[in-house]
Amino acid sequence: MGLDLSNLKTKDFDYDLPESLIAQTPLEPRDASLLMVLNKETGEIAHTHFHNITDWLRPGDCLVLNDSRVLPARIYGIKEDTGAHVEFLLLQNQGYDTWQTLCKPGKRAKPGTHFTFGDGLLTAEILSVNEEDGSRTVQFHYQKGENFFSILDQIGQMPLPPYIKEKLEDQERYQTVYSKEVGSAAAPTAGLHFTPELLDRVRAMGVTTAFVTLHVGLGTFRPVSAERVVDHKMHSEHYLLPQETADAINRTKANGGRVIAVGTTSCRTLESVAAKEGCIKASEGWTDIFIYPGFQFQVLDGLITNFHLPQSTLIMLVSALAGYDHIMNAYRIAVQEKYRFFSFGDAMLII
Repeated sequence: MGLDLSNLKTKDFDYDLPESLIAQTPLEPRDASLLMVLNKETGEIAHTHFHNITDWLRPGDCLVLNDSRVLPARIYGIKEDTGAHVEFLLLQNQGYDTWQTLCKPGKRAKPGTHFTFGDGLLTAEILSVNEEDGSRTVQFHYQKGENFFSILDQIGQMPLPPYIKEKLEDQERYQTVYSKEVGSAAAPTAGLHFTPELLDRVRAMGVTTAFVTLHVGLGTFRPVSAERVVDHKMHSEHYLLPQETADAINRTKANGGRVIAVGTTSCRTLESVAAKEGCIKASEGWTDIFIYPGFQFQVLDGLITNFHLPQSTLIMLVSALAGYDHIMNAYRIAVQEKYRFFSFGDAMLII
């Protein structure tokens, strides 16, 4: 099927997925998942396991990984005047212990209302309501000498996506083994497949690993509601590309190696910096880059990613890199072969 790039429709990125293929729990060990390898030029597909990914990497390549760490961002509060229970989901740190937050049920979280969490370890006041998306701006308070993120570690739960119904026994399984910088509302899930041992093997074969930080917002996983792709408004996420990573990428390019992003978040960081700066250099800022077919990649040669939701910005991104027909065919085959989908699912290498 030919795709009209001038009039892309969201429904063009739909596909049939049996619910039984949505992975509910992570596999053990992490690198035991299946790996589909997709040649972005020819559309040719190979099937293997993730621990064999080194077969498709070359000495001189550079893997760029997102070291963001997921906040235990779901906390349960009690309304101080009535004792009613309300669920808070922290979305974005706005500084000075003020957060953009989703509250359920929202009718209990009007401006001026106060809540307490963890037997008083944390208190909060609703400052305002964002009429556009219903989120709240919330000011948190805690005792002097305490640390907000340490309190979250004690009282918070992992904000698993709504399509995961099973309870996560080990919270660390929703973190990458190299996660470091706290701030994401969801995991950069392509990286969940790596073990420390596999990363050692990758480095031992002469592949450089470099890190960026992009704090993932929940908007990443929301289906696109606009009928036309161009009418979708992307959410904004904070990124950091350090000097060391810029040097590694530029050295790789100069020596003829390939830059392979681990995850769409790493991809969006690299392409955002290239678009903004005209090259890869140390950079920090906010990005709302929207990558869909027709996009001209300036940095990426390859991508490691999971299988994404129908009609999401993420399936649009991979279609931009590998070609729409190749991706839709790969997804049809993944369903036939019973690959596991979404956050705890199997992986795809586009190369």
